[in-house]
Amino acid sequence: QVQLVESGGGLVQAGGSLRLSCAASGRTFRSYAMGWSRQAPGKEREFVASISWSGDSTVYADSAKGRFTISRDNAKNTVYLQMNSLKPEDTAVYYCASATNMWRVGTNPDYWGQGTQVTVSS
Repeated sequence: QVQLVESGGGLVQAGGSLRLSCAASGRTFRSYAMGWSRQAPGKEREFVASISWSGDSTVYADSAKGRFTISRDNAKNTVYLQMNSLKPEDTAVYYCASATNMWRVGTNPDYWGQGTQVTVSS
């Protein structure tokens, strides 16, 4: 099994930045594509970004492209989501996810964490 623990969420003003971290436990971290999804109150969970196991490929939702950056450090078993120019509509619980290929990270991941709250004030 792979365990994922998110951190870095909090309360920020519109236009501010946050960096989320996801620490993974297990010996097969490098073999997994990683990603982030989010869920706002009263809404369905939505895909945010994903990154291949090697870090060579990334995919972003339209809402995130140009503002968010996903990266990973396999030596530290950690994936990051740098969020800039935050908007109130970015308010959600952000979840880290892993899958054996990046095409399933946003739809049917093998594992995901418990989430970290991000709140953006007006």
